[in-house]
Amino acid sequence: MKTKYIIAFFLFFNSGYRCSLAQKKDPELDIKIKALISKMTLEEKIGMLHANDLFSSAGVERLGIPPLVSDDGPLGVREEVKVGWLPAGLTTDSATFFPNGSAIAATWNPEMAYQYGVALGEEARARKKNVILAPAFNIARTPLCGRTYEYYSEDPFLNSRLAVRAVKGIQSKNVAACVKHYALNNQEYDRFKVNVEADERTLREIYLPAFKAAVQEGDAWAVMSAYNKFRGVFCSENKYLLKDILKDQWGFKGVVISDWGGTHSTVTAAKNGLDIEMGTESPYEQYYFAAPLFKAVKNNEVSTALIDEKVYRILWLMHHTSMSDNHSAGQINTPEHALTTYNIAKESIVLLKNNKKLLPLLNAGTKKIAVIGDNAIRTFHNGGFGAGVKAKYEVNALQGLYNRLGKNASLRFAQGYNALYKSTDSEEQRITANIPDESLISKAVDEAKNADVAIVFIGGNREVESEGKDRKDIQLPFGQEALVAAVSAANPNTIIVVVGGAPYVLTKMDNANHTILWSWYNGSEGGNALADVILGKVNPSGRLPFTFPVKLEDSPAHALGTYPGSEFSTEYKEGILVGYRWYDTKHIAPLYPFGFGLSYSTFLYSDASTDKQLYPADGKIMVSIKLKNGGTQAGNEVVQLYASKSESKVDRPEKELKGFTKVWLEPGEMKTLRIPLNVADLAYFDAKMMRWKVEEGTYKLMIGSSSRDIKLSREITVSR
Repeated sequence: MKTKYIIAFFLFFNSGYRCSLAQKKDPELDIKIKALISKMTLEEKIGMLHANDLFSSAGVERLGIPPLVSDDGPLGVREEVKVGWLPAGLTTDSATFFPNGSAIAATWNPEMAYQYGVALGEEARARKKNVILAPAFNIARTPLCGRTYEYYSEDPFLNSRLAVRAVKGIQSKNVAACVKHYALNNQEYDRFKVNVEADERTLREIYLPAFKAAVQEGDAWAVMSAYNKFRGVFCSENKYLLKDILKDQWGFKGVVISDWGGTHSTVTAAKNGLDIEMGTESPYEQYYFAAPLFKAVKNNEVSTALIDEKVYRILWLMHHTSMSDNHSAGQINTPEHALTTYNIAKESIVLLKNNKKLLPLLNAGTKKIAVIGDNAIRTFHNGGFGAGVKAKYEVNALQGLYNRLGKNASLRFAQGYNALYKSTDSEEQRITANIPDESLISKAVDEAKNADVAIVFIGGNREVESEGKDRKDIQLPFGQEALVAAVSAANPNTIIVVVGGAPYVLTKMDNANHTILWSWYNGSEGGNALADVILGKVNPSGRLPFTFPVKLEDSPAHALGTYPGSEFSTEYKEGILVGYRWYDTKHIAPLYPFGFGLSYSTFLYSDASTDKQLYPADGKIMVSIKLKNGGTQAGNEVVQLYASKSESKVDRPEKELKGFTKVWLEPGEMKTLRIPLNVADLAYFDAKMMRWKVEEGTYKLMIGSSSRDIKLSREITVSR
């Protein structure tokens, strides 16, 4: 009993603003913030805790406290809006369009995530935004999720490494990164009311690591709560998620912001960890954290000390952003930002198949190229529901080819299919739009017959993959399979480029030995980067951040019938076997495995070793290998380190990603690579003891180029 009270006192003592880690590090700031709070009226404090416009909450002008201004989002700083989300119609609010989340993940390069963050932070600063609602890195549990393109990957380790660097990049420009959506926001279907049931080990090993890393390693200044419920309680008022884990266990010292319209109570949300309520519609004074919260304080349902804690957190964030002495004016639409988008895009593109060696397209005799498909001329900075960008420019795929080829080749375009439906259309409209357009296919075939090479651009777009709505299936839309079949029959030299942010079924094309290149919603410079990969100026180095199934039913949530759930509840029965963990453990062959991607070069792995064979539980492992570029073209290889435990006391996946490195090699060059691994990272979460536990015994460390292509392995032993 005594222990219980000691723990309760510890949690209480550390939950208040008086004991935040930031104040211990900066006593002068602590004094400054407390002095401001002491001068504020209750009305002024409450005004800071709820929206007073679509993207802002109030400041206190008489005390020199500006409003807190936020903005979307992961793809770039969105255009200014007015009531009803209508564009404000300005001529000064264009921005750089950055590659989507799964494109950043496909680079497998934390430095690209950092450069993305720096550029996004600079653009947000230039537009006078204090908080940018990014990055978004919920786990890709189902390929159907409408926001898979926005999120990163199916793996918590990969997500963590990229999220930390993106957060640090954004905040280096004195703009708060608001990491989202906390937590278990893995489907858009019924997102406002679906309840997620997941066991503790699954929560800690799969769905929380990236958030924990963003907070503890990235020092994120803001977190956005998710729309859904977790264990029967909305995330915006979920004490276990917001207070017990985020604020108490992880020591989060920033601000918890609701998703827009995602708050459901006044007293419960206030007591359980929410700091700011945001929403989309006025009257703002009627929000849960407006007049009702003021009344709750007056009725002693919510303490003034709790209000002060929330205001303290906001002022702490503002002293790192708009009230900081160090911030710059920012810059937007610069050549440097364009270069960042190009670099991310070129490192994200994945070569899936090249059996006929049609790529790279180097043949001097290639003079006539048929460019086919709506995605060749489509731009992706806007569309669907949710955050978009009014891009200053976006180079589409056809323009990219023109830019690179100039007068050296003749490019003839045929649309091939109509991308007719919008994300808001009915299922009947979607089905109708997916019927092949024989007239457009016929014109495409005519162009293909008269060309040396045909390049067919297919896949999704921002209407097909959209916030607020999951896809019904992962089949290619708009009759694209029929288009590919007809064009490739007319011209055997057909290259397929698939554009999308989430998996599609490409089984027929793969079986037909087509040359397949995967691109993404790849930002303002996407077309130029894609052209450079096609033409061989860039050696593709993107690797898949999630598994591509042969069919949707192979995916764990669908194999177990737990998506989308029933009666507004879904149980994550697959537990920790998410993504490749499921496929590899259950021995289900994917179409393309996690981490997969080809190159124009061949990389040779040899001489795997570890610095020791026996390690203590608190030790550090150094894994070394030699890697050689055995091809004729310089390029990057992504070396991946997986681990498994034999004879474990608990169920474990066949393998789990524990490290990776991306390395550049010239033709014939060999390097010795070293990948560090903390023994603590081999732990599993013991739900009974509520702690991480490293088992003693034998572990197998595997080095490969994907989860299914293991080149080398070593065994080590962990002792107590």
